[in-house]
Amino acid sequence: MNFRSIITLSLVGLKTNKSRSALTMLGIIIGIAAVIIIMSVGAGAQSLILGQVEKVGSNLIGILPGASEEDGPPASAMGVIITTLKYEDALAIKRNAPEVMAIASYARGIETVSWQNQQLDTTYVGTTASYLIVESSEIEKGHFFSVSDEKGIARVAVLGSQVAVDLFGETNPIGQRIKIKRESFEVIGVMKERGTVAFENVDDQVFIPLNTSQKLLLGIHHVNMMRAKVLNSDDLDPAILEIKQILRDRHNIKNADEDDFSVRNQVEALDMLTTITDALKFFLASMAAISLLVGGIGIMNIMYVVVTERTQEIGLRKAVGATYQNLLSQFLVEAIIITLVGGIIGIIIGSIISMLVAFVAMYLGYSWSFIVSPGSIFVSVIVATLVGVVFGFFPAKRAAKLDPITALRYE
Repeated sequence: MNFRSIITLSLVGLKTNKSRSALTMLGIIIGIAAVIIIMSVGAGAQSLILGQVEKVGSNLIGILPGASEEDGPPASAMGVIITTLKYEDALAIKRNAPEVMAIASYARGIETVSWQNQQLDTTYVGTTASYLIVESSEIEKGHFFSVSDEKGIARVAVLGSQVAVDLFGETNPIGQRIKIKRESFEVIGVMKERGTVAFENVDDQVFIPLNTSQKLLLGIHHVNMMRAKVLNSDDLDPAILEIKQILRDRHNIKNADEDDFSVRNQVEALDMLTTITDALKFFLASMAAISLLVGGIGIMNIMYVVVTERTQEIGLRKAVGATYQNLLSQFLVEAIIITLVGGIIGIIIGSIISMLVAFVAMYLGYSWSFIVSPGSIFVSVIVATLVGVVFGFFPAKRAAKLDPITALRYE
């Protein structure tokens, strides 16, 4: 019996019991679809996260209060309030680190911003005049505040593009006065639309001078974080070393193990996020692969039932000359066909669902990529085939070993 005849007989056997064959495929379909969806959604989420970090810029250095492990998040990133960084630290870094072209400090809060009868709950950001350089931002109307504004307690504000629309509509906001926490501020500028950066909608923020936010609104003397911009990415490592040394000198720290700050560049952040998202993606995929194991066991059980139901057929075929190898091949091919067809259907369903997830994410304004890699499809097909071979072998072997006389007498 040639291979073509084996395929034909296998297909006839599967067509005879279409409902049972479909139910047998179900576990494989679910398993393969789950793997495809998780790999695709994981890749899309990874592209979103990395895209947000890259938007910040590859030549930026983040300086956060609180120590951290070399590869771990800073303590301040865990929601702990730490007050070790000051505005004067940023001034010292700008003076003594030649690679740093600009550095901005940040202190932020959430408050109701009002103009006439319009109110808006949003984030206000106390920052420095260097913000535009560090963040590569631009002004749409008016101007940003000056160095003298940041050092004094100037009651001036620059609006994010969305805040300007929400509060003022068609009215020109320049020269108007808004209130933040009962304090009055003159609007001197409106930022150009920039969108979401590092998971923050910068268009929905109000920018005021750093000292003003500290003294009038927050009642603090520290800053939440700093960002330093270097001329090019080659200057990142020497700039980081200089920043660390400057801060240790200012904070009277003799040993690096006693650092009360964390200094990171965006490349390190990208590498860390890539490692985390890759690990999470493959962990979830391995969990989804368990359903393939369940589907394989289902195939084995169903094939055992099939062997029992077709005992007389097997006996008749052996009586007319079918060999052990013929029967083994036929039932094994049936199991492989079930898993391959189920795998292909699972790939199609998984791809469609992944596309819908990407479409919804993009509709909501996220920079989400629809990714179904050829590698994941190839692995899914190979896994489906292996499941068919492994779990179909034992029922096929049982069928091939049946005694023809006993099989013909079976009722």
